[in-house]
Amino acid sequence: MRKLVCLLRNRRQIALCSRDMNDEHILADFRSSEALLEGHFLLSSGRHSGHYLQCARVLMNPDRAARLARGLCQKLPREIRSQIDLVVSPAMGGLIIGHEVGRCLEKDAVFLERPDGEFHLRRGFRIEPGQKVLMVEDVVTTGLSSREAIAAVAREGGEVIAEVALVDRSDVEADLGVPFFALLDINFPTYAEDEVPEELAAIPITKPGSRKA
Repeated sequence: MRKLVCLLRNRRQIALCSRDMNDEHILADFRSSEALLEGHFLLSSGRHSGHYLQCARVLMNPDRAARLARGLCQKLPREIRSQIDLVVSPAMGGLIIGHEVGRCLEKDAVFLERPDGEFHLRRGFRIEPGQKVLMVEDVVTTGLSSREAIAAVAREGGEVIAEVALVDRSDVEADLGVPFFALLDINFPTYAEDEVPEELAAIPITKPGSRKA
């Protein structure tokens, strides 16, 4: 009986999430947590932007992180969700949301690190040969980090069957080679180094991402 009650409660939470979660609610979460920053940022992709989404702030509240994760899980088609064996995310940005997505899917969640600039599994984590993996990111801009993380999973013998992210700011241009689902699409302009507008170039650069220079 207790198991049935828990199952019904989880289903009810997911149903409420799918009904109530829309772009305005998500943006409100980012604004209220001061996660939407303005300035001059050098993104992990190497491009420049006047805006940065600091997902660590929006995820610092456990209830909010769990709610956003449930929204992400609802984005996944049932046929993909049923195949997932393991959740993998790149540290540091994807670590918290990856853990919460793992909780939502009732799957183990591990993370990749890049101490030498390349993604690796550490801390005793492993991927069994043939395991079907869901990749979880916080923000996707060009998709470079995601493609590198997907390649790292392949080197370990796993297969990434889909990726989810809190935010897609690629303007639907990121080609990850796998089905990709985002909770929120935001199209902030980004610039190559030789394209940065004068007004943005006049602002000191901040590099908030986890990729080493």
